[in-house]
Amino acid sequence: MDVEAPRDEPIRFNRFRRKVYVYRFHHDGLRPFSRTAWGVRVEVFDWDDLRAEACSIYGPMGSGGLIETVTLAVVKPGTHQVIDRFHFAHEIQQGEMYWAMALLFMQQGPQALPTFPRPPRDWNNEDVRFNLARRLAPKVQWPADIDLQSRTAP
Repeated sequence: MDVEAPRDEPIRFNRFRRKVYVYRFHHDGLRPFSRTAWGVRVEVFDWDDLRAEACSIYGPMGSGGLIETVTLAVVKPGTHQVIDRFHFAHEIQQGEMYWAMALLFMQQGPQALPTFPRPPRDWNNEDVRFNLARRLAPKVQWPADIDLQSRTAP
């Protein structure tokens, strides 16, 4: 599993198409040796069908521990029935910040986002000399048609 998972699982927001593109790694614990049950799948969701969910639970750690995550839930259009979820952030505060930035981008465009002192991290170009699993992990590579669709207007 360590060498099959991609280096990153990016999410792209396209405000002109009002779509969200998710690069997800799927794995099936019941079929650990199946090539079809494991792998990267690119999924496309409508922006209007996404909801942010914050969750905090106590996890089975040595002395107990609080695990906080933020996921994005995909709901059936016109209802509140969740049909899919995907990971968005590891901590609730970080997730609130990322969700606020996604809302700003989708409503007002890139000019509404704050300026950052450093460029965003690119896992494909990261120095992975000391991490064997990351060195063997495949780089993020979007399918050509999805790559073009996620970067352009209709």
